[in-house]
Formats: sequence, C-alpha cells, structure tokens
Amino acid sequence: MKLVVNGEDREVAGPLSVEALLVAIGIDPRKVAVELNLEIVPKSTYAAVTVADGDRLEIVHFIGGGNAETTMSDDTFEVAGRTFTSRLLVGTGKYKDFEETARAIEASGAEIVTVAVRRVNLSDPSQPMLVDYVSPKTYTYLPNTAGCYSADEAVRTLRLAREAGGWDLVKLEVLGDQKTLYPNMPETLAAAKALIKDGFKVMVYCSDDPIQAKTLEDMGCVAIMPLGSLIGSGLGILNPVTIRLIKESVKVPVLVDAGVGTASDAAVAMELGCDGVLLNTAIANAKDPIRMARAMKLAVEAGRLAYQSGRMPRKFYADPSSPLAGLI
Repeated sequence: MKLVVNGEDREVAGPLSVEALLVAIGIDPRKVAVELNLEIVPKSTYAAVTVADGDRLEIVHFIGGGNAETTMSDDTFEVAGRTFTSRLLVGTGKYKDFEETARAIEASGAEIVTVAVRRVNLSDPSQPMLVDYVSPKTYTYLPNTAGCYSADEAVRTLRLAREAGGWDLVKLEVLGDQKTLYPNMPETLAAAKALIKDGFKVMVYCSDDPIQAKTLEDMGCVAIMPLGSLIGSGLGILNPVTIRLIKESVKVPVLVDAGVGTASDAAVAMELGCDGVLLNTAIANAKDPIRMARAMKLAVEAGRLAYQSGRMPRKFYADPSSPLAGLI
C-alpha cells in the first residue's frame, strides 16, 4: 500500500488504522495530530480510521517556535477569560536545544509560550519533542501560525494544532513577505473571521494601525498584538505613538509583538501602557539566554510599575530637587 506521509512516498503493509500506522513509524499517537486527505482525524478515532492506498497524511507536532514565581502576583491580566500573572510571553524557537529552551522559559517567569506546528520528523520519530521539556501542564501553550502567508494556511495550521493539543487560544499571524515578515492585513482579517467562526479565541499579530486594531477587536479577537518593529530585528519600539493610540482605542489586551531587542525595549513597551510583551529572538540569540530571560522578566515588571506610578511631566527647563529657601 502506497501512502504520502508528510510529503514523502512511503510503502506499508495494509490495511492499517491511523493508530497502527503511527506506532509502526515509531510515533506516540498522544503527541501528534493527523490530517488524512486534508481532513483532521480526531484522536479518539485513531484506532477506528483506516488508511487506504494513495492516501495523503500530515503528521504534525509542536516545536520551539508557567507558573513561575513573580514579584507582582497581585497585578494580573486577563485574556479570553483566563487570568495570568506574568505579562511576559515568550517564544520557544531558536535555542540551541530543548534543555536551554526550558531553562530560559523558567528564568523568564512566563506562563504563556508560543509554539509552532511542524511536520514530525519521520526519519527519526524518536527525536525529543518540545512537550518533553516544556510541559503544557505547567505552561499555557499558544499555537501560532509562524510561516503562514495566506489565510487558508493559517486556518488549516491552527485546526491541526487544536487537534494535537486541544487548545483553542491561539496566536494568528499571516505574513506578507519573507523580507519584512510584515503582517498581510487582508489575509489576517480573513483568517481571523474564519477562526472565530470556528470557535477559536484569537490573539492576533497585526500592523501598528489603530483602525485595523479596532476592526480586529470588533470582529471578536481576544488580544491585539501590534509589532514594535520587524520580527527578529531587535530594533526596539519604533512606533510608540501608534501603539499608544491602539491601547487607547481597544478594550481587549494589547501586547507588543516583535522587534524587542533588549530589556529597555520591553520596559518602553510596558511604560506605554501595554498589557504585555511577546518576544523570542532577544532571549534566544543573546550571548547568555538565561540571564537575558531574567532581565526581560524584570524589565516588564519595572515598565509596568512605572506606568502604574505615573511618570513626572516633561519640562523644557530645569527644576531643582532641593528647596531654595534657607540657603547659606
């Protein structure tokens, strides 16, 4: 029996159930999602659904794309009815290995981690998976659509993600081109509409446009995630005015997504009044990712405290700190 599995031709003895096929390949059925001829196979039916000659299958899992102690446990924020203490969300990609990924996430104090959906490596299905190091029982997995350039790709990816792990809180990003990784807003709007109709709770990466942000909120997105600057650029917050306008124009949480390069960038985002910051490269590509993760944790907390405290007014002249009366 000839099959196409994850884009590769494969011959197997048949007939086989989906479950039997996974076991034969060496894959734990509990850790993956399966699409059979473009239709998702529910996990509960793996043993009953059989594959036939000529069938095409996609087998995917989560890759690197917590309830850790914090010092601001009384300052929480809410997304889609879920309450979180840490306002720092981190990605799980670009680390040297899963062990470093796990250590960095723990140091960051993050409770939400983004994960990408990718094909299982059929040549070596025994390779470790992210879930073996970063437990979805400890952290809230946020499946994202990194690498998707159309609404159809994004919707298909997140439907598979939901089947793999059962999560309906997702991060949507639909990219415009490979050079800028800037969001394609028409495709983003189309994907958001389809996903919301399908029961997903959508946190959405978008341009720094207050009008688009309000449109996404009105559609039913549960969080707006404008870019600070280009993904992976480390350029920092290039658009503080428009991000502040977005924060003032919507009621759902606003989280800066992309462009943060160092701790001061994260603090700036929080001082603007944003509800949180999502970053990956700034930690993963640092010379010492574990220390940088802790720096980002402290920066987000410091920026939040500064925003809550209310900064002093800017002046165009000096104002001495010490009283002038009683000078000798």
